[in-house]
Amino acid sequence: MKFAYLIEPPFNDRDASGAVLGHDVEIARHVFAELGAPFEPVEAEFAQLLPGLAEGHWQMTTGLFATPERGRIAAFTHPIWALPDGLLVRAGNPLGLAGYRSVAAHGSAVLAVIQDQLQHRSAVAFGMPDARLRIFETYSEAAEAVRDGRADGYASVARAHAGFLAQRPGLGLESVDVPHAEKPPAFGAFAVALDDRELLGRVNAVLAGFLGSVEHRDVAGRYGFSDGEVDLVTRE
Repeated sequence: MKFAYLIEPPFNDRDASGAVLGHDVEIARHVFAELGAPFEPVEAEFAQLLPGLAEGHWQMTTGLFATPERGRIAAFTHPIWALPDGLLVRAGNPLGLAGYRSVAAHGSAVLAVIQDQLQHRSAVAFGMPDARLRIFETYSEAAEAVRDGRADGYASVARAHAGFLAQRPGLGLESVDVPHAEKPPAFGAFAVALDDRELLGRVNAVLAGFLGSVEHRDVAGRYGFSDGEVDLVTRE
């Protein structure tokens, strides 16, 4: 069985030897082991994840925000994380950006986003004009745009920014959390093909016994997730 992932630490990444690791991939590896299924991670770009499910290229994807729109083309498991958004900005936050509203209100600030990610849609919903949005396919491309001055911020999951900065110190970048009052943390879940209800049920059965366990908290803790963040998905 194949698992599609993105290079986006701490969710998924490769180490120096090429081994795939990270919060989402380790939970997926545990799930597949419990199902008695061989585990084959497949690196993909964000735009490929859900079409790849429908076309049978893989059986499950890394965690995604489970929006109603996506729920019409894929089935989502029990949530595996609940996270706020954040803005990746240059060190010192020279424009004083503090969330989507502040970027939209600035007048000239340019925001990098990944095509069709939830943060792209959030930026538009908060009034960010298309002319000041820069669309990218991968995390590294968007982060590079901020570092090079082609964008003033990059909207993604705050945890992804933290993981990226922890592995790449000295880039002259920092992360600013989007205030919870502006946009509360959102839940993310593995996705499977819309008609694969058998796999969905089997995965959820494994997750029901794993989420919140000592083993789960150990995995989550290694990738920077607090007990409070783990508790959010065990109560969901």
